[in-house]
Amino acid sequence: MAIGVMTAIQARINGVLGVRVDNGIVAGLISFAVGLAALIVVILCIPSARRGVGRLRDGIRDRTIPFWMLLGGACGALTVSTQGVTAGVLGVSLFTVGVVAGQTLHGLVLDRIGFGPAGVVAVTPGRVLGGALALAAVGISLSGDVLATAPLWMLLLPFAAGVGIAWQAATNGRLAQRVHSPLSATLMSFIAGTIALLIAAGISVAVRGLPQAPPAEPWLYLGGFLGSAYILLGAFIVAHTGVLLMGLGSVLGQLATSVIIDLLWPAAAGPALWQIVGMVVVAVASVIVALPRRRRA
Repeated sequence: MAIGVMTAIQARINGVLGVRVDNGIVAGLISFAVGLAALIVVILCIPSARRGVGRLRDGIRDRTIPFWMLLGGACGALTVSTQGVTAGVLGVSLFTVGVVAGQTLHGLVLDRIGFGPAGVVAVTPGRVLGGALALAAVGISLSGDVLATAPLWMLLLPFAAGVGIAWQAATNGRLAQRVHSPLSATLMSFIAGTIALLIAAGISVAVRGLPQAPPAEPWLYLGGFLGSAYILLGAFIVAHTGVLLMGLGSVLGQLATSVIIDLLWPAAAGPALWQIVGMVVVAVASVIVALPRRRRA
């Protein structure tokens, strides 16, 4: 749930930053650069984290760590870029339910094939029902006038981000297991994401021209700190929960926080109040039914 709270707050911060600089990809690059700098400082202060970075370096040099394990940050780059492009216009609630759909579907697939660090996680009736209810929340979000006020591509981008978030969590969890350090896996994620965003921002600037000057408000640069915190937390707990259950728990935190944000700070194309309430009720139900049940002896 804490992951979801931080994700929702980061989405609005990066969304506003993307509107201010008039370039969502550049806003994502700024967010990732801040998070990378924060992680480097933290790792330098923790001996066990420095040893984990050493194991990561040795694994890359000796090719004992597969190349795909190093690419989780590329999906993180997609997420923050999508936040910068869409969340400032759609609002955090509508952005979140698109992410929910992508996370839920991909989380079910990744758990079933055993891609995550928890191995093969049984697709129980409760998990399937939880996924179906999460998708029902998406249906509620797209009713009313939402499709008339926002272009279809802007609604599809959060879905793609949700797919990437599920894959990133599983990949970073596998890498954290391999190097015995969630902090080192998070650092690699931010390095890969920063590289991907540097390339994407260069292309964007070449096509669209220079962005607006970065704003002066310090709070607009806090998204990177939140990103490093929730990616680290996800890499640690996904081995215990599986990809889908972690995603559903984060959805609960995301939607609860996004409702508060959107009620206090409405966006241009956000959903109506009845849609927000309906989304939250259905999403909470999706988490409850997906929780594992303990059998009595």
